[in-house]
Amino acid sequence: MNWAQLFTSSIGKKIVMGVTGLFLISFLVVHMGVNACIFKDLSFFDPNDNGDMFNRAANYMGKTVVIRIMEIVLFLGFFIHIIQGLVLWSQNSNKRGISYQVPLGNRGSKWYSRAMGLLGTILLLFLILHWWHFWIPSRFTERGLEEPALLSNGRVGHNMFALMKVTFSEWWVVIVYVVACISLAYHLMHGFQSAFRTFGLSNGRYLKMVSAFGVGFSIIVPLIFALMPISMKMGWIG
Repeated sequence: MNWAQLFTSSIGKKIVMGVTGLFLISFLVVHMGVNACIFKDLSFFDPNDNGDMFNRAANYMGKTVVIRIMEIVLFLGFFIHIIQGLVLWSQNSNKRGISYQVPLGNRGSKWYSRAMGLLGTILLLFLILHWWHFWIPSRFTERGLEEPALLSNGRVGHNMFALMKVTFSEWWVVIVYVVACISLAYHLMHGFQSAFRTFGLSNGRYLKMVSAFGVGFSIIVPLIFALMPISMKMGWIG
């Protein structure tokens, strides 16, 4: 299969979707790990942390050259994944009356497999909002970051913890983030199943193991993300 077929043929598009999806999943793990540092402020960990661990991690990620270069790769991965997903969903829906990879008439198909277009759109809109809340201020405008944070390592950096507290002080923002996390969970569930089939891991030997991993990941990671705005709003953190 040449490069042209990779981006134009049906199986090529599915391979691109699977590869970019796995890349974005690796980003989710790193992003979750960094953001989960806010939980150190919980009373049973270190209530006096006041976001220091999170601020140090966030500032490191924002100022490291390698990470900044990887951001370009990340945006490219998002772009390819979104475009290929929309093309596949549109083509399959229009030509065969089915959603991406899963027949509409198949009674065994899951509703979220038939709603990948909707779930993907929700996540795209959420990404734009999320970038506006955190990425753009930390990289360009410094909106909400006028008061710097004195970090425990002696350096001064952006107080991303304070920005997160302000952002999640509004209930509507918390609700939007939770809805996005629920959409992410179902998006991942279908994505894992689709990737398993594309890469030939849907036979009996591996099916139970990879399916269990996919379901577990699809639940645990979005749940941890959802707990972040909830914990901020409820006052469990900060």
